[in-house]
Amino acid sequence: MGEAGPTTPSSAPGRPLSSVLFVCGMNAIRSPMAEAVTRALFPGIYTVSAGVKKGDADPIVAEVLEEKGFHPTPHQPQSMEELADSYFDLIVTLAPEAHHIALDLTGGQAVDVEYWPMPDPSAVEGSRAQVLDAYRDVLRRIEARIRERLAAGRRAAS
Repeated sequence: MGEAGPTTPSSAPGRPLSSVLFVCGMNAIRSPMAEAVTRALFPGIYTVSAGVKKGDADPIVAEVLEEKGFHPTPHQPQSMEELADSYFDLIVTLAPEAHHIALDLTGGQAVDVEYWPMPDPSAVEGSRAQVLDAYRDVLRRIEARIRERLAAGRRAAS
């Protein structure tokens, strides 16, 4: 993870957070949700999402984002490997495998890597309503963490 973003780590005193990367297993559900929410709530922060591997976009993600008033752009999943030359102030991992890989890839770099454990809603079985509820629950959790973490980063920089 090298260029394509600011060069000052987010942990530097008085420096605002200006770029964030969200990573999950396949860049299909959790990280695209986080990317869409962050872009809507904090448009001044350069935001990207990726997966450990590149999966297929999940149509339920766009549906639950729209329900909450977030208007996602068409999502093209990408892998962390495709962002190897990019730099981010903050990397948020949303799945255990993503966290381990992010730590390995950023070893020795001045970047904050945080793990926000989130369940995989695609693992839920049941009726369409039950599946949608699982996706909505993950979206609620992600939105709450983003509001808490990124607003705190803004206050610290003020």
